[in-house]
Amino acid sequence: MLLMVYDELCVCDLTEVIGVTQPHMSRHLAQLRSCGLVVDRRDGLWIHYRLTPNLPAWVDEVLSSARRGNQRQAPFEDDLAAIEHRFATLGSCAT
Repeated sequence: MLLMVYDELCVCDLTEVIGVTQPHMSRHLAQLRSCGLVVDRRDGLWIHYRLTPNLPAWVDEVLSSARRGNQRQAPFEDDLAAIEHRFATLGSCAT
């Protein structure tokens, strides 16, 4: 859901905000990539992920519905606040 709010996020931003290890996060993102839900791009040491452009309408609706239903609930609300704070104070790890 964070990738719906922010067009692209670095693995290091996600691990810091969600509170999991880099291998754990990368493994889950690799599964999402293999399903065609996300795409990645390398920028030096960093790998950035974004939702796959032009997802089928039904996938977009499922994701949008999940976001609407969870945007004011933990842990998503907490993760969103944490990433906003991270960007405000530190910026992305790629900057």
